[in-house]
Amino acid sequence: MNDASGPKVFSSPLAPVDLRTIAPEREALAGWLDYHRAELLRKLEGLTEEQAARCVVPSLTTLHGLVRHLTKVEFIWFVNVIKQSEEPAPFGWPEHKDGDFLLDDGATLSEDVARYLAACERSREIFAGVSLDHVCTHHRFGDLDVRCILLHMIREYSQHNGHADVIRELIDGTTHG
Repeated sequence: MNDASGPKVFSSPLAPVDLRTIAPEREALAGWLDYHRAELLRKLEGLTEEQAARCVVPSLTTLHGLVRHLTKVEFIWFVNVIKQSEEPAPFGWPEHKDGDFLLDDGATLSEDVARYLAACERSREIFAGVSLDHVCTHHRFGDLDVRCILLHMIREYSQHNGHADVIRELIDGTTHG
């Protein structure tokens, strides 16, 4: 809850995703990805801007940085790889290698969450227009189908949501089951 006399705290604009336990492949993959997208923002619930940007591990990883990082990941995999667009990725990647984690561009958490939500929506739109069997080319992995990309994205989110759990616990002791 926001207190007018204290710092503003984050409240996720996404409702938790209720996963279907029996679903066609495409719906199941999209559902799990949306579940993890919502979970990422849930990790920030009740935190202030300062807490979300707090670095509590030796790397540059922060909760705010994870939102930015996954914005970049969404963009690279859906826009650059699936759509094959040459649009530049956010945060100056690849030239500015850690631009997503540096938090040095003055963007607020609210601004970056809005950018993240827009990236997720764009990813959903791109995904809606392709088959799971559509083959894309990645500079490092070579040819892969959209199914493989969705599985990679679920793995990416799972990994980073685990990081977010640890960071959140180190910030204020909050744990999520």
